[in-house]
Amino acid sequence: MPRRRSPSPSSSTAPRNRTPQPVRVRQRTFGDFVKAFLAFVALAVLLVGVPAALAMTAGWPFPETFEPMEWLRQDISVSTFLGILTFVVWLAWAQFTACVLVEMKAALSGVGVPGRVPGAGPSQLLARQLVAALLLVGATAASFTPSLAQLGQTYDDNQRPTVAAAQQTPGLFAQQQEQAAGAAAAVAEQASHTEATPAAAKKQGDTKFYRIQPPEGRHHDSLWEIAERHLGDGRRYKEIFELNKDRVQPDGSRLSEASLIRPGWIMEMPGDARGGDLVEMPDDAPEVSPEVRQQISDYARTGDGASGGGDQAQGGDQAQDSGSGGGAAHVDLPRQRPAPETGHADLRRPAPDQVATPAQDSSSFGLPQALLTAPLLAAGLLGALGHRRRQALWQSAFAGIGGRRGMEPPTPTGDALDVQDALLVGADPEGVRLLDRSLRGLAASLAAESRPLPTVYAAWMSNGDLHLQLAQPSGKPPSPWQLGQDQTFWMLARADAEAYEDVDTAAPYPGLVSLGTMDDSRLLLNLESVPGIVSLSGREEDRAAVFASVAAELATNGWSDRMTITLVGFGEDLTALAPSRLRHLDGIEALIETMEAETRQRRGALGAAGHDSVLTGRTGPARHTRWAPHLVLLAAEPSPEDAMTLAELAADAGRLGIGYLVGTGSGDLPGAAWEMEITAEGRLLAPLLGLELDAQLLPAAQRRAVVELFTDADPEHGPDGPGTTPPFLVDISEQGRPAVYARLVGSYEIIGLETPDGERSALLHEALALLLLHREGVHPRVLSSALWPRGVTDDVREALLDRLRDWLGTDPDGTPRLRTDDAGRLTLAKSVVSDLDVLRSLYHEATQGKGVDSRAVRGRLLTDALVLVRGPLLADRPEGRYRWLTHEIVDAQLPLLVADTGLALAEFHMEKNRAEKAIEALNAALRTAPADERLWNELLRATHALDDPERLTALASDLVTRSGARGLPPRTEALLDELLPTWRDAVAAAG
Repeated sequence: MPRRRSPSPSSSTAPRNRTPQPVRVRQRTFGDFVKAFLAFVALAVLLVGVPAALAMTAGWPFPETFEPMEWLRQDISVSTFLGILTFVVWLAWAQFTACVLVEMKAALSGVGVPGRVPGAGPSQLLARQLVAALLLVGATAASFTPSLAQLGQTYDDNQRPTVAAAQQTPGLFAQQQEQAAGAAAAVAEQASHTEATPAAAKKQGDTKFYRIQPPEGRHHDSLWEIAERHLGDGRRYKEIFELNKDRVQPDGSRLSEASLIRPGWIMEMPGDARGGDLVEMPDDAPEVSPEVRQQISDYARTGDGASGGGDQAQGGDQAQDSGSGGGAAHVDLPRQRPAPETGHADLRRPAPDQVATPAQDSSSFGLPQALLTAPLLAAGLLGALGHRRRQALWQSAFAGIGGRRGMEPPTPTGDALDVQDALLVGADPEGVRLLDRSLRGLAASLAAESRPLPTVYAAWMSNGDLHLQLAQPSGKPPSPWQLGQDQTFWMLARADAEAYEDVDTAAPYPGLVSLGTMDDSRLLLNLESVPGIVSLSGREEDRAAVFASVAAELATNGWSDRMTITLVGFGEDLTALAPSRLRHLDGIEALIETMEAETRQRRGALGAAGHDSVLTGRTGPARHTRWAPHLVLLAAEPSPEDAMTLAELAADAGRLGIGYLVGTGSGDLPGAAWEMEITAEGRLLAPLLGLELDAQLLPAAQRRAVVELFTDADPEHGPDGPGTTPPFLVDISEQGRPAVYARLVGSYEIIGLETPDGERSALLHEALALLLLHREGVHPRVLSSALWPRGVTDDVREALLDRLRDWLGTDPDGTPRLRTDDAGRLTLAKSVVSDLDVLRSLYHEATQGKGVDSRAVRGRLLTDALVLVRGPLLADRPEGRYRWLTHEIVDAQLPLLVADTGLALAEFHMEKNRAEKAIEALNAALRTAPADERLWNELLRATHALDDPERLTALASDLVTRSGARGLPPRTEALLDELLPTWRDAVAAAG
């Protein structure tokens, strides 16, 4: 396996002006001490014992006199051979000793790559391993262990260290020592800076204070609002909290919770706070009463400012570890890039790959934590589920002329509902989109430069940036990619990723799959590039949770094109997620037979195409070949014979685009290239790779709930398909006039409520729209995730709900219009309705209620329903808001509902031969559902009923123009052949 280069010496020094980030210390184990002792014994024997033994038995290797000609005249005897052999042994000992000295120097200095001793080869490798084992117990805890967990130094001063290598590499100890040295330098620099600028030297007049205002005619002050007004970002409220935590306030109490502040309290503010007379300084605030000035002056003497921690008040770079004890040891690593705003690391706005909002909230409200913390998996499942539900709607709409099956997908209950909510909260579709565009953009750039795709072992998503770890150095990456911490890392900043456009190229690395997180970084392992089998040991139920997570993400991810995923020993029910990708085999025998045939076929196909690997076939002129990967997930432990057969098949699998993940209970699988273990605590360990992750899991109960969501949405699941009854019916009589009426179909308008204040109006309107589209109830976490996709704290969410309750008010009987049901979900009262509710109710009543028995009632109801349609849903929604609509299927439901209404009204008119009225109804429906083939076909029939060939020809020509290169749908073309046999010639003449 190729050896990674060490960073340049200049990169080993700590960059200036960086905020150190605490990293967990890896505790040395008893096994480390045993290895170090054995290494010491081996080195002592080889360095001291061997020459001592040679000196006592064979003597000094060099002769006492130097007479070359005399030596040549001597007879060759046994003693001559022994002398030559002794000299060779002495030479080998000298070479090994030189290797030890070179490796020891590199390890202790931590600078550069160890020099190569000429001809040393295996000797130097042995020396490296012995030296590394010996010095392991003395290595700084920041070294973090080899390869994937390696956090090396930055490539240049403008980059943070990224996550590290995905392969075990020789010569690693020097990199560990270099990293430790860099981290120590950062700590030393920080300490010296702290000593050189004690807080006592800070001028009190430079510190700003804010006095909590009483709630006179408005809501109570909150730290979020204070931060929003005076720091420009409400999320910086934690800075204010940390500055004032546990400090004695003028009334004698202390600040212990960020949500519990009282009028009259004083808050020390970060140095960049702004905001006029509300930010008060004790030395320059003449408008403040002497009593308040004295209180602020007394308060300024307390807290960090009086004990040497005042730099924190300036939003400086000093790192905190408030969760650890005062004497707890930790090592700080410099960041790759400065944060966009000053302050603590946990105040930075999270990137999409970190949108694990449960970590930001004090409670998960009972939602499945595993899915809340798996944003890429949740996004894939949510997207696939939405596609499945839309497919069910379309199949229902076009199933048959006489048998309309409805448009309402089943409403999940129980665990399935909790899982659906967890998917909505945890999903990060933006992160998936950026990952897909970045990888395809890289492939397109390399193809334009006629360069092959490099082999990628792993990808890390860290703070919004994407880091690819290459199997070996592959030169300078194409712009805007940059080299990372060394030549085996390519890095793309989030800002550059957002500039990528969609490109028509194959997905270069479809085998990437999330395994877990480590220190805010998410690891995706490229299963198809692993040079052999990846084994997973641990308890059976824990292994099953990992396998299910891997299978579900591979089946639904958005950065792959075609692929085959074979499940053996588990997951037969998971095939419902993606029948075109997932397949299940009953046993290992069938797997081996299948993979032997496919391995032979792929080898032959690559040879015939002239490619050295599947990566060559994914770029350049041959990219149409695609070379989709085949990933095998074998949960059942194979026998030793089967394991050896699989190992032989996997020996060349990385080149062929085939990956193997195999479970084992013993932890010892013959032929395994990489070995991992899942613990009962949910930790994914790979000691040889230096991995210790919080594993991404899909436990059995949640897996069953996910499968239930997909099977219930399957259009072939039940004979009735989607339901025909809307989830919420409105009283459409005159007595059912609502108290609050929202118009969502078209521009957004609300009747019956006063417009809230300008700052929060958009947020309240969006929250109400979400609740109106989900009459079954909305989980509070789902609501907050929709409004704040990057996360929000409990107090801010509760403040919004309080404002929403106040805005909606109460019914005449005093019941609030925003309620919480027994399951904790938010629901609206029946007195709050939308035009979409009315539209559904009118259509339902016309086709299944009173309109069935009364033709006049049916016509009136359908006409009233079509009048409500003023355009697409929320047509004037502001830019950047309502992004949660991408998860909804209402964009498919509304056009189908409008089309059904138009078709029913057209049928109503055609019964009395009123073709013009029918055409008018169909045209009205086409404005909202222009792509519905049923409307165009009925429009052709209604126009034909006018007995006006010219008008029918003009309509046919318009249809041909709208269809473009795709041409007319087959059924429409056949209908035109029936109604107007000469339409082709007429359209050609007109065109």
